[in-house]
Amino acid sequence: MRIAADGTWFYGGTPIGRPALVKLFASILRKDAERHVLVTPVERVGIRVDDAPFVAVEMATETEEDGGRLVFRTNVDDVVAADADHPLRFDRAAAGGLKPYLRVRGDLWALVKRALYYDLVALGETATHEGEAWFGVRSGGQFFPMARADEIDGL
Repeated sequence: MRIAADGTWFYGGTPIGRPALVKLFASILRKDAERHVLVTPVERVGIRVDDAPFVAVEMATETEEDGGRLVFRTNVDDVVAADADHPLRFDRAAAGGLKPYLRVRGDLWALVKRALYYDLVALGETATHEGEAWFGVRSGGQFFPMARADEIDGL
């Protein structure tokens, strides 16, 4: 089995077309120290993941009265609010730029779709992080740094 970078699940080289089956597999997906596995009561089956096992496909913003959180929905309908337990991280992409990820559960991450990344940038602010000025976003009382502020000045 394989999960492509766009979140498509494959079995035997063929995309799995039934969303309910993909959600079932996603519910038993775990990350061992060295690989992703599907865990049943009787076995652990390895699965290849090209990038991240999930894709964040929608984002909503809560008001400060509601906790001021960024809430994401994944391609398998998990709803996750970015906070201390579900951080956002921004990795450098091979072609330059940043790739945003959200921790869904355990060590399983969702790649945040490009359109949502632009929404995150629009919500961004400059704040002090570890003694330096960083550009990032806030959610659930946490600041998630994207890039050093001096790297984005003038953009």
